[in-house]
Amino acid sequence: MPLVQAPRLILQPLAIAAGFLLAGAAQAQSLQELYDAARGYDATFLATRASADAAAARAAQAEALLRPTLGLQASGTYGRTDPATGASWNTRTLQAGLSGKYSVYNASNVPTIDKARRAYALAQSDLEAAEQDLIVRLATAYFDVLAAKDALTTSRANKAAISEQLASAKRNFEVGTATITDTREAQARYDLAVAQELAADNDLRVKRVTLDQFVGRVGVEPKSLAVPVALPALPSDNVDTWVATADDQHPGVRKARLGLEMAQLDTQIARAGEKPTLDASATLGGTNTHTSPAIVAAQQGSAGTGKNASVGLTLTYPLYTGGLTQNRIKETLVLEEKARNDLDFARRSVAEATRRAFFGVQSQKAQVSAYEAAESSTKLALEATQLGYKVGVRVNLDVLNAQTQLFSTQRDLAKARYDVVVNSLKLRQASGQLRAEDLSAVNTLLVK
Repeated sequence: MPLVQAPRLILQPLAIAAGFLLAGAAQAQSLQELYDAARGYDATFLATRASADAAAARAAQAEALLRPTLGLQASGTYGRTDPATGASWNTRTLQAGLSGKYSVYNASNVPTIDKARRAYALAQSDLEAAEQDLIVRLATAYFDVLAAKDALTTSRANKAAISEQLASAKRNFEVGTATITDTREAQARYDLAVAQELAADNDLRVKRVTLDQFVGRVGVEPKSLAVPVALPALPSDNVDTWVATADDQHPGVRKARLGLEMAQLDTQIARAGEKPTLDASATLGGTNTHTSPAIVAAQQGSAGTGKNASVGLTLTYPLYTGGLTQNRIKETLVLEEKARNDLDFARRSVAEATRRAFFGVQSQKAQVSAYEAAESSTKLALEATQLGYKVGVRVNLDVLNAQTQLFSTQRDLAKARYDVVVNSLKLRQASGQLRAEDLSAVNTLLVK
């Protein structure tokens, strides 16, 4: 077996891998750029934002309970009279006036307004959660594409190396320096490599479709991680700090707290049904009547213009509601207890999710360190195998196995790095700290 084949076996797959990684890099987009586009396209986020806008309008509607109302009324009538004497006349009457009303006292008004304000705050919590979810979903799709590209690169490089091995085995069999077993073994590995490449290629296509749908574009090309990769450290290595922050800032916990406050306000509104209400009202108007013939009108005194004005107070005190108010109070008290339990569940769930996310990131960072060590060891093993191949103590298959192991280790290392980046964002989401500005830190890790 000619010794000059060794450089070809090693360098050809590496060239293929490098060419595949550089393909389409000219128009690559950062995570921040895609997020800006996704905020204006993602239907889930836009629907949540519309709900928040609607909640703001409902809160403004509730504010009207503390303001007076004013209305304008106008009417006109026409009448014709034919008395028995044979004479007849027509009557036209025009009326116009203003009427106003103001709630002087209603025990349900203030808690109703407070409830609407909290409903708006709750909608804002939903919007914040939707924005965090969009960031995580987009980042996951973004780095899934990069991981799929690495997997396809590895598959192609592996297939190219095995193709060289298969060609070498066939040549050696033809000259009688190898058995048919070597050729068949190489053919089997090549067929498997082809299947693996097809699966990796399809997986990349699927991952690209998922990323494209976030921004409504076709052929989105994400930027890869810059080399050397320097993953940022966590702001705190104390899990209890993350849990405490989550209990204070997480939109799910905040939403549950608002739900409890709204349930308590519902009880206040229900109790207001037992209290009196006092409303002030005022009217100001005028009437113009014209009757023809005028002499008849003058005799009857029905012609001319008149004015009227009134001011009044209306007191309403509920004496008996058939049990409606009392049972409504019982219902709201039960719902208040339910909201209190929902808050406890939300706090426990968020604390658990935060701890799991924290330990997951810590474990993945340790895996990255282990893979980096494995990459160095695998490179040394490949160099040793190449040297053994040159001196005749190793065969071509050993070199290819070592090379495949290096590619696989590098693929797994890249995937582990992607997982650290994505799960660091998920940790911030779990603790309620994730913001759009956090993507700027991720962008610093990407190729410029």
